[in-house]
Amino acid sequence: MAELKLSESRDLTRIERIGAHSHIRGLGLDSSLEPRDVSEGMVGQTQARKAAGVILQMIKDGKIAGRAILLAGQPGTGKTAIAMGMAKSLGLETPFSMLSGSEIFSLEMSKTEALMQAFRKSIGVRIKEEAEVIEGEVVEIQIDRPAVSGAASKTGKLTLKTTDMETVYDLGAKMIEALGKEKVQSGDVIAIDKASGKITKLGRSFSRSRDYDAMGPQTKFVQCPDGELQKRKEVVHCVTLHEIDVINSRTQGFLALFTGDTGEIRAEVREQIDTKVAEWREEGKAEIVPGVLFIDEVHMLDIECFSFLNRALENEMAPILVVATNRGITAIRGTNYKSPHGIPIDLLDRLLIVTTQPYSVDEIHKILDIRCQEEDVEMSEDAKQLLTKIGHETSLRYAIHLITAAALNCQKRKGKVVEVQDITRVYSLFLDVRRSTQYLMEYQKEYMFNEASMVDGGEDDADAMHD
Repeated sequence: MAELKLSESRDLTRIERIGAHSHIRGLGLDSSLEPRDVSEGMVGQTQARKAAGVILQMIKDGKIAGRAILLAGQPGTGKTAIAMGMAKSLGLETPFSMLSGSEIFSLEMSKTEALMQAFRKSIGVRIKEEAEVIEGEVVEIQIDRPAVSGAASKTGKLTLKTTDMETVYDLGAKMIEALGKEKVQSGDVIAIDKASGKITKLGRSFSRSRDYDAMGPQTKFVQCPDGELQKRKEVVHCVTLHEIDVINSRTQGFLALFTGDTGEIRAEVREQIDTKVAEWREEGKAEIVPGVLFIDEVHMLDIECFSFLNRALENEMAPILVVATNRGITAIRGTNYKSPHGIPIDLLDRLLIVTTQPYSVDEIHKILDIRCQEEDVEMSEDAKQLLTKIGHETSLRYAIHLITAAALNCQKRKGKVVEVQDITRVYSLFLDVRRSTQYLMEYQKEYMFNEASMVDGGEDDADAMHD
């Protein structure tokens, strides 16, 4: 009998890809904001992490707005990792948006508009509203289906109770459909929003816990609600100012949020929204949640963008701006002047500067250990030591890139654990910057448009013209 081969079904809704910072879970600080040596994917950089933790606490307390922080350090010293750690530590409630310095030049809008939209994406509005809710335990559902198909629509009755009262409600076709979708049955505790008719299943009543011998792990038991069936509940919605801008800037603006084609938003629209949000704040209907805007490679911005940032940071509705750069003293884009980190002095004066230090050999070893776990690669201790040495002498990024390459080489030779020979093999296959530069210096005459050949070619042409 032929063997049946079952095809593996993969869940396509979950995208599990390993990124450069997918191992970062937070800043790795304890309750007193002291950095742990290795925690939440973070290693070393204790001073920078402690500084980020203090800023994080100020953001959570809502004490800080319109401030800017500069993460400055050499390439591969964990600047973006610290920003990602901040984003993870803030949680879902606080808006966090990321932007690359060069990104704003490739958008179909002006530079200042792109920056303004990024600013508004980083400011959250927590809107509170009271909703009327019917909440109770389902005693019975009766649905009368018509005998003849195509006749009158379904009708029914729903009996709900709390510990104090019991009421029977008449059901229309829409409510019957909604109850069917949620698979509501007697013994469930449900909440019905009166305005929208949305049904939420809160769980199963404790009084019905013995109805079945076995229950699924997702079954949640709750107490039967007390008091009246009809209650007023406070519902909180969290949106960003940019989302409110887009929805109000055009008809069916909410569709633009999904397509990403938001276009330029007029200043008048923003002013009206700011006025309305200010009114809501005074009435206690809404509160502002200043989030974080992270701009990587900030030296790529030009002088116009920097002067805009200067002005935007003074606005009372400004988020916390975190910028990162790996440049030293370099030219400010759009001018001939040089400045530290390629940022004008007046903006540098507004920044709290946090520096990152190069990693020690021990820290590189710990980082490679974490990356091996993240990439699901089993590696021998000798191979890790060699990879640490490579990382120290070349760069940490190069060493991290070699992990998966070495694992594939190990698979090819039918091995289970990555050994020194696998590291040596991929080290010889893939060059680092230093060896690549050395190769270029040796063979630069063989390449097109190199400086040496340009000079030689120029001299030959001059001799030919002279003859």
